[in-house]
Amino acid sequence: MDMSRGCLSSFLAWIKRRNEEDSDGYSSAKNIKLFSYEELKAATKSFHASNRIGRGGFGTVYKGTLKNGTEIAVKVLSAESKQGIHEFLTEIDMITSVKHPNLVELIGCCVQGGNRILVYEYVENSSLDRALLGSNIKSIRLDWVSRSAICVGTAKGLAFLHEELEPHIVHRDIKASNILLDRNLVPKIGDFGLAKLFPDNVSHLSTRVAGTAGYLAPEYAMLGQLTKKADIYSFGVLMLEIVSGRSSAKSNWSGIQKFLLEWAWQLYEEGRLLELVDSQLEHCPEEEALRFIKIALFCTQAAAKRRPSMTQVVAMLTKHTKLNDKLLTPPGIIQDLVGTGRCSKATNSSNSQNSSTVELNGPPFTSSPISVTQMNPR
Repeated sequence: MDMSRGCLSSFLAWIKRRNEEDSDGYSSAKNIKLFSYEELKAATKSFHASNRIGRGGFGTVYKGTLKNGTEIAVKVLSAESKQGIHEFLTEIDMITSVKHPNLVELIGCCVQGGNRILVYEYVENSSLDRALLGSNIKSIRLDWVSRSAICVGTAKGLAFLHEELEPHIVHRDIKASNILLDRNLVPKIGDFGLAKLFPDNVSHLSTRVAGTAGYLAPEYAMLGQLTKKADIYSFGVLMLEIVSGRSSAKSNWSGIQKFLLEWAWQLYEEGRLLELVDSQLEHCPEEEALRFIKIALFCTQAAAKRRPSMTQVVAMLTKHTKLNDKLLTPPGIIQDLVGTGRCSKATNSSNSQNSSTVELNGPPFTSSPISVTQMNPR
């Protein structure tokens, strides 16, 4: 028996033992569906380049079709896990158990030999960055109704990871390429939970159409302070992309090179926020678009403690709460980061009072159905 078969046989025996154990009615191995390497090789036509549908910090993704006709997305992990096989599969089992309409479902995995391959549900319309900024822009029409629904759905998925799931998950890499769209353009967050499997230097600083660097919260990029508020910052940048149809990376705005977030704040200070809205959008309700941009600015404030929780963001997006602009402070901007993997400095993008030293005296919005205590940022 070769080593790969030995590893698989060993784990199958482990699964059998764990499934026979009854710990509060739950066995950590019950959720895992194991695929053989040959099965996935056949499904993807030997991982042929024509079936490649994505590539990121964790690995390359291929479209596949199982023998029963089920379409799947196969992620071949390129990084080496810092965990042993049993620990790896325990983490995968936890992710497999997470179910939510706005999260990509992990179906199973392959752990033969040195292979670490994840099998996800196939999401028909690929990633948001392609629909919004890339080659799918002509075939997928993202009107305002679709864009606002994508913002709300993504917020709900992230709120589930942060607040409802036990243990909570901080995604660490919220960006347009990690938001997938199904046939009805329902957004699904991908790659959640994977960061725990790999060393910290594996997953973050990649450059794509919407460069990951443009999404990084300053306290995370500069000091390594990873909290839910770092995800919230990234979500705020993502919202700006969705409303503007522009990349978060540096772009030419009226002859000036600025990050999207920098430009948004300048327009806010000058009372010209509507100029940020994608000119390709037809029948866009101005008041709602302005509201979404302001919510994005609340999410990207330089001081992490001033940012709302994702539960609050969902309420802000869906309950027509009144935003208190007087409590909005400048965003934190990371300079000279794209393509370097390092940060040189963070700025507040404003000459106004340093937002990192401002104490939060109340919620950034009001809502009668929800108490002030509930709405105070955590």
